This record gives sequence, C-alpha cells and structure tokens, in this order.
Amino acid sequence: MSATTETNVRPEPDQVLVDIADYVLQYRITGSEARETARYSLMDALGCGMLALGFPECSKLLGPIVPGTVVPYGARVPGTRFELDPVKAAFDIGCIIRWLDFNDTWLAAEWGHPSDNLGGILAVADYLSRQNIAEGKEPLTMGEVLTAMIMAHEIQGCLALENSFNRVGLDHVLLVKVASTAVVTRLLGGSREQIIDALSQAWVDGQSLRTYRHAPNTGSRKSWAAGDATSRAVRLALMTMQGEKGCPGALSAGTWGFYDVSFRGKSFRFQRPYGSYVMENILFKVAYPAEFHAQTAVEAAVSLHPQVRNRLSDIDKVVITTHESAIRIISKTGKLHNPADRDHCLQYMTAVGLIFGSLTANHYEEAVAADPRIDTLRERMEIIEEPRYSREYLEPGKRSITNAVQVFFSDGTSSERVEVEYPLGHRRRRGEGIPLLLEKFRNNLTARFPEAQVQRILTCCQDQQRLENIPVNEFMEFFII
Repeated sequence: MSATTETNVRPEPDQVLVDIADYVLQYRITGSEARETARYSLMDALGCGMLALGFPECSKLLGPIVPGTVVPYGARVPGTRFELDPVKAAFDIGCIIRWLDFNDTWLAAEWGHPSDNLGGILAVADYLSRQNIAEGKEPLTMGEVLTAMIMAHEIQGCLALENSFNRVGLDHVLLVKVASTAVVTRLLGGSREQIIDALSQAWVDGQSLRTYRHAPNTGSRKSWAAGDATSRAVRLALMTMQGEKGCPGALSAGTWGFYDVSFRGKSFRFQRPYGSYVMENILFKVAYPAEFHAQTAVEAAVSLHPQVRNRLSDIDKVVITTHESAIRIISKTGKLHNPADRDHCLQYMTAVGLIFGSLTANHYEEAVAADPRIDTLRERMEIIEEPRYSREYLEPGKRSITNAVQVFFSDGTSSERVEVEYPLGHRRRRGEGIPLLLEKFRNNLTARFPEAQVQRILTCCQDQQRLENIPVNEFMEFFII
C-alpha cells in the first residue's frame, strides 16, 4: 500500500479574502447618509466609552501592560492620560466602548457591534498621525477614520447577514477581528497582497468561544472580548507590514481550513456586495444599555410601568412574546451572578423596566439586583415565540426586533398588551432617535469632562465638514483628561 502524499501547490487566495481586500482598496463612499451615520456612530461609541470609565471593573484593565512604559508617538486612550502602543491602545479603546453593552448593534444570522472596530481604527490613526507629524508628513484626518468605520461596519455586517457563527459556538468578535484587520492594514499603507495576507491570519487564528456569554458561565470577558479582537487585528496588521506572509487557503483548505475546522464544512454565503448598507442601517442603543434583542421589550415594559407600579404584589404572570434569537440568547431562569449575566437576561431587563420605569447601567449592579421584587417578577414570566417576529427579524426589508409585553393580575384583570416592533435606534425611527442619541452623547461626556471641554467636543462633532477635516491627533486631544 502506498502512502498518501499531499500536493504542495500553493493555492490562489480564497475569494472571500480577495473580495474584502478589493473593497477596502477600491470602493469609494460618496453617500452622505453613510458618512453622517458614521459620525453619529463615532460620537455614540466614544460617549459609551466615557461612561464606562466610571466603572472600576473596566478602568482596571486599562493602561500599559508593564506600568511606566513610555511609547514615542503613542496612541491616546480617550478619557484618560494613557499614551500606548497601538495594540494595547486598541484593546483599551475597544474595551471602554463595549463595556456597558451600549454602543451600536447589527442583527442578522450573526450579531455584533460594528463600532467595536473603532478601537483599532482610532488607535492606529492617532499613532500614524503623531508619527507622520514627527517626520514632517501630513496627519490622517477624521474623514479617513469615518471611511474606515463605514468599511469595517460593512465587512462585519455583510459577513453576518447569512452566516451564523453563534450556531457553531463561535463568538461574533471574530468578525471584529476580520473587519479591523482589513481596514487597519489599509490605514498602514498595506498593498492588496498584504491585506489578503493579514486577513488570512485573522481567519487562521483560534477564535473566541461564546462560553462567556451564556449561562452558567456568563462573565465580564464579554465586555472586553471586542477590545481583545480589535487589538489582535492591529497586531496581525503590523506583523504583515513587517513582511509576514499569509495562508491563502485559510478558509477553504481541506481538513485544516476554517470551513472544515470551525464551520461544519460549509462555505460562507453572501446576500449582497460590499457597499455602505450596514452603516446606513445600523441600530443605535438610544435609550437602554441592554442586549439589543431586549430593547423593545424594555421599551414596552417602561411604557407599562405607570399601570403596574402600584400593583407589583398583585401580578400573577408577565407574558413576553418575542423572537427566536432572543429566546436562544438571553432568556434565562435561576440565579444571575454578575452585571454581565444580568444585562443578557431578557427577564431581568423587563422586570427592571416594569418596576422602576427605566433601565440604566447602574440597574445591573448588586445594589439594585438585591431588590427581591426583581427575582419575584422573573419567576412569574412566561416567554413565548411569535413565528412572525422571528421571520421578520431576518427580512432585509424590515429587520424588525419585535417584543410584546402584557401583565396579568391575580384578580383576573390585565394590562394592555404593548408591542414594539422597531427600537428607537432603528433606521425607521431615525428622526425620533437622533435627538435622543445626541442627548445621550452629551450626558456621557458630562460624566467625564468639565463643561468647557464638553462644548469643544460637541462643537466639532456636530459639524460634519469640520469633523471630517480635523487631523486625528487634534481630535484625540479633545479627549485628554
């Protein structure tokens, strides 16, 4: 019997890698809606980061890995005095943006938070700008940052439309790493070949499991996982720019490629070519720092608060009618162990809305979670899937995230049934949502900066042309504490 010999013929790069590289190098973003929405996404993400800095469990993870390390032309971490190498700065920026689960969201076959990519984008753009100035060159502008954001959103979102990584146990931060790798390598001046090489390394990497997002193992890693992913992207991009070659068959290689190892042998499916669709349709968390599948449930619960606040002890049951993804991801019974556990529990978030008439980041902390009324109400909740909600959640023309809440009392009466189809941050509610998003941004800035500094940031960020033209290094100076 003769032994099998592998044919060592290097393949052409996987088409998925080629398509992403061609997109980031060749596509021109001209639509005003995408650029304006990217400005809102930038503001919102940074505001979320400023709010997160007030939480010690987040802030303790920030700063140089070795205390006292000095990095020439280092990247700044907004809201702090840190100047770090771009890899660690990407982690820190990504960490604060994601910590409170309050930044923008994309829902499809896979979920995610595309503004997580801003960690790598801002860190590299600031580092390059400061280095360029030291060498007598022009810095990057915030317009280039917005372009990179639109492209990162598009890559992450289009990969998520038809491909469910959660169903094979992988976390969506994989897509942050891939998207960040592509746009960061481009910012660094990477060629088509280098972008393909760097992307292949991102797919070859071992990928994060969803273990830390699900009961009974939910923990704070879900709050820094995106920072880890975007910082890894920066590391891979820098290695590639130093000459590291890639693996052209990273996805398709038999036995050893991503498809066979991690995706049950299936190749990716795509619904549309890359453009600016994702940024234009991104979901903003306008009102509540809650996992997005629960946003409309919380809105319904808050609207019911006046009807139930004086009858909490008389509640017999609460019926939440929802969609399949919410049931699979955030429906939980039993003890909740930490804030990360609570902000991914549909029943907890709905209970808080009914009891308090609001939901803030502080409602996930121990002081509020100890209120016995919350768990009592959770125990009386019934979760029902509505097939129409599940179907319309995936329809490209709707992309709804519907929940309905109704409260039944022990005397046989009930509240009205409140159904909310689109959350405040949905594209269909932009007119209603943007003023609240701007208010959220101001409030988050005020939590970190004095009023004069807040005004400087707002003046810049609310003027599209001024923001696009300002050098990145000057913009980042607005956020030094």
